[in-house]
Amino acid sequence: MNAPAGNAKPPAVKLKTRKPTGVVPWPLLLIEGEEGAGKTYSAAQFSGSELIGQMYWIDLDEGSADEYAAIEGANYEIIDHDGTYRDILEQVEAVHAEARRAAAAGEPPVVLTIDSGSALWRMLTNWTYERGRRSRKNRALLQEDPDAAYDIGRNLWNDANERWNRIIYLLRTLPGIAIVLARGKQVSATDDNGQPIPNRNEWKVSAQKDLGFDSTCWIRMKRNADPQVIKVRSLRIRVEERKPLTLRDFSIEDLVFNKLGCSVQSQPRIMPALVGDLVQPWLNRIAGLNDKEQLAALWRSVPDPANRLSREEIATVRAAAEQRAAELDNPRREMGEGPLSDAEKLRAAADRKAAEQDADAEQ
Repeated sequence: MNAPAGNAKPPAVKLKTRKPTGVVPWPLLLIEGEEGAGKTYSAAQFSGSELIGQMYWIDLDEGSADEYAAIEGANYEIIDHDGTYRDILEQVEAVHAEARRAAAAGEPPVVLTIDSGSALWRMLTNWTYERGRRSRKNRALLQEDPDAAYDIGRNLWNDANERWNRIIYLLRTLPGIAIVLARGKQVSATDDNGQPIPNRNEWKVSAQKDLGFDSTCWIRMKRNADPQVIKVRSLRIRVEERKPLTLRDFSIEDLVFNKLGCSVQSQPRIMPALVGDLVQPWLNRIAGLNDKEQLAALWRSVPDPANRLSREEIATVRAAAEQRAAELDNPRREMGEGPLSDAEKLRAAADRKAAEQDADAEQ
């Protein structure tokens, strides 16, 4: 693969602006609270609203989606999934695409309910602990003492948070209404070392710690008490610090369309995904290529100033293309066959060289 000639200068950067619309965007609602407080009931009841389109329901380890369809007027579709993160993510992506289609057609908003965010985060937490147990260091430790405390690397928690954030990003940018139900309860307060603080309690939401911040409106529900708005991002209603707003005769329909002021003209918050560089889309393209000529063409096209890649990013993308080409030359062996030996690699290289010479001779 040869680098293209010339030292083209990158195009001048132009200022990009737009006028604010003033339109109230569709919300991401967090509804959390005690068991039996009415969280699931309120979401199922909302599915019968004449102001919304189709509601899709993802039941994650809660098991109440079928039963709550018996509520008068309830009208939602349960999304089937196999329990894996990948399938759940793909189904959320599918709902996102359908919501985008409905919004473009001027139809009432699509609604996605996830019951619950607590179950989703618990799944990712269990996945992180299992990965920690499988590390070489921890396997050796647990083999010696099965009850030993073991450390989980920060990189594993970063992976769990990244998976969580991929779904939250889709919910925040959904061209419709997103509802996340979660468990919340009173627990003993703990210090920085995780030790209980005597005679001090605090309320804890059973989910990833940033869920409350990521939500547009955070509602807490307790048995035998009116729901409260803990936090809201809105110009129409205000919640003072440490003074939750009590909602009497609460319904999600009233909250969304009256108190928050959403309408069919609402739009998702305009939030492009934040990325540290422009490399990842290129790496995704490279991983999907199985033709060396296409890889070579991509390798040559990378330095084009229109791609806006830095010198370091160009080097990274080209290295990935070269690595992918090498993988096509030396495909991975089937399970059980073991890695290619040095002799096999040399033999394969010699065969490729001979094939190239034969091709040159024919021309």
